[in-house]
Amino acid sequence: MAFDLLLRVFFDIDPTNLGNKGPAMMRKWLTIQFHSILTLGLPKWLSWVEDTLFHSFPCPSFLVKSDYQKIYDVVYASSTPVFDEAKKLGLSKEETCHNLVFMSGANAYAGLRPLFRVVMKWLYLGGEKLHKDLANEIRAVVKSEGGIVTLAALEKMPLTKSVVFEILRMEPSAPHQYARAKEDMVISSHDASYQVKKGEVLFGYLPLAIRDPKVFENPNEFIGTRFMGEEGEKMLKYGYWFNDRQTVDPIPDNKQCAGKNIALLLARLAVVEFFLRYDTFTAEIGKNYTGSAVTVKTLIKATSSN
Repeated sequence: MAFDLLLRVFFDIDPTNLGNKGPAMMRKWLTIQFHSILTLGLPKWLSWVEDTLFHSFPCPSFLVKSDYQKIYDVVYASSTPVFDEAKKLGLSKEETCHNLVFMSGANAYAGLRPLFRVVMKWLYLGGEKLHKDLANEIRAVVKSEGGIVTLAALEKMPLTKSVVFEILRMEPSAPHQYARAKEDMVISSHDASYQVKKGEVLFGYLPLAIRDPKVFENPNEFIGTRFMGEEGEKMLKYGYWFNDRQTVDPIPDNKQCAGKNIALLLARLAVVEFFLRYDTFTAEIGKNYTGSAVTVKTLIKATSSN
């Protein structure tokens, strides 16, 4: 679903142009890109197997070259307007197309696949009262908009927006960041400062920042209303779930995820569409190699009284 949607949103491409194998092709390519941080959840005494197979050497690109080329060709054939803009910036069609594939695949699709599961996980853990409050807000706003879900309607749903931000705070799609220092610098925390030399490798683990007890009250507790109201919105400057503060938009000069806005929009739409149809649900929560696994067990259809 996520793959088909992104092809239509970004490139106005009919997903059937890739047959029914497009998502599998993209997942195979993404596995090659991110294998170095994948984990199979093996027992600690078998961790050496995982490190040897996945974390010690790059996978050869020929394993996915054919699949990548098919995706590239479909995107290339549909990106003429973008190529015209890129030419003004001095970028070739080939370089632009590679960036488009990476943006839609590694930035958007790779983040959306676990994000949809994470949304369902934390909605379930939020409990029936949260479900009722979300259903009431969503249905009232959509009714006031003539029964249509619009971008304007989404902006009138503060609880829905806050819940999505809180879900990202509890379980960001990409919790790890890596970078090499381009210059000498000093990094400061609440309590100390650390000198970093040019060329040193930095590693960031987002949950340490977005569950900081000196910033967030009850940091390990899921609170759907956390980002509501004037005070709640002020806390968004501490939301580092997309590589930079939530208050920062992606531009060429920063590391903010290029798929940030589409991921937020689709996460909110997923919540809205779900509670337009259902009152509540139960689920079984587990894990897989990309994060959370969610199996929906029961669904209670929306009642007419709501």
